[in-house]
Amino acid sequence: MDKPPQTFADRSERTVKLDHHDSVRDHVHQQVSSEVERLERRIETLRLTKAPHAAIMISTYERMIDRKKGFLQNWKLTGRGTC
Repeated sequence: MDKPPQTFADRSERTVKLDHHDSVRDHVHQQVSSEVERLERRIETLRLTKAPHAAIMISTYERMIDRKKGFLQNWKLTGRGTC
């Protein structure tokens, strides 16, 4: 089973040096941290709205944030920036 050939766009998006451990760790930390920031912004937006299910959504987002932060701690990726 051959992989389909990569296009130039695929290669340009992939800036992580997979053979460098720290590079991968930094990339994962950056990705998870940006996801946490996005979820925190969504929570703030939901707190300002009167949506009928806002409380449930906020609770779900908070659990997602806790799990993502727990992942960063378990893999010792904290202290690298935002989270």
